[in-house]
Amino acid sequence: MNWLTNFVRPKIRTLVGRSEVPDNMWDKCKSCEQLLFHKELVKNLYVCPHCGCHMPIDVKDWANLLMDEGYRVLPSVPVREDPIKFRDSKKYTDRLKEARAKTSMSDALLSVAGTITGAPACVCIFNFRFIGGSMGSGVGSDFVNAAAVAVNEKRAFVVVTSSGGARMQEGIISLMQMPRTVAAINMVKKRRLPYIVIITDPTTGGVSASLAMLGDIHIAEPGATICFTGPRVIEETIKQKLPSGFQTAEYLRDHGMVDMVVERKQLKTSLSRLLSVISYD
Repeated sequence: MNWLTNFVRPKIRTLVGRSEVPDNMWDKCKSCEQLLFHKELVKNLYVCPHCGCHMPIDVKDWANLLMDEGYRVLPSVPVREDPIKFRDSKKYTDRLKEARAKTSMSDALLSVAGTITGAPACVCIFNFRFIGGSMGSGVGSDFVNAAAVAVNEKRAFVVVTSSGGARMQEGIISLMQMPRTVAAINMVKKRRLPYIVIITDPTTGGVSASLAMLGDIHIAEPGATICFTGPRVIEETIKQKLPSGFQTAEYLRDHGMVDMVVERKQLKTSLSRLLSVISYD
């Protein structure tokens, strides 16, 4: 039984009338399960004021949070859909249609170019709502295109990750995107342009094993899960109990794999400060 839907909301509607209580008036924190007023949560950038849990935000909200006004959205690169004619409980083409209808995006990566507090930058943002932010040929092509824009226009290259890894509905083609994105990152680094990764919850699988962990600087949100595979699989493989907090942003920072753990409201300030001391124009 969902107490929020079945008990709290009907009580509120009884007091003030159904028409005065919209369905999106309240949210529940996924960590502490506190009831949160939606407008206040939006104002707080979807960070729980009680426990500090950083909840997901829309990719367009990410772009507006990090970029100055006037940024441009880079067009998606056309790719062949359903290259291996994959089907599980439903067709891969049907999953794509559903994801596109839900997100209004052609694939799981939004790429924008503009400035961050005046510093020229190209930013790629993963959308976890699009098939778990998984990386297939569409994401790989858009990532490579954004890297090329960064190189041609001498911009810093910034990536905001949130992904379940490679998109297995594309088989070996999805795995090929790992070395493909690595080659694009090397192209950026050869031009001595900064490559900065902002790691959000969750970042796993083939994305964490490639583009997410190759940054010049890694910034993670508090509490973000960062791993290749889950703790249960690791424990069953090595037959040992994992340390407390294993695979969290704080654990990886303390063990040298993440440079900074920064709250969402401080991300743009931290990012612009980094870009201000890196000479690349």
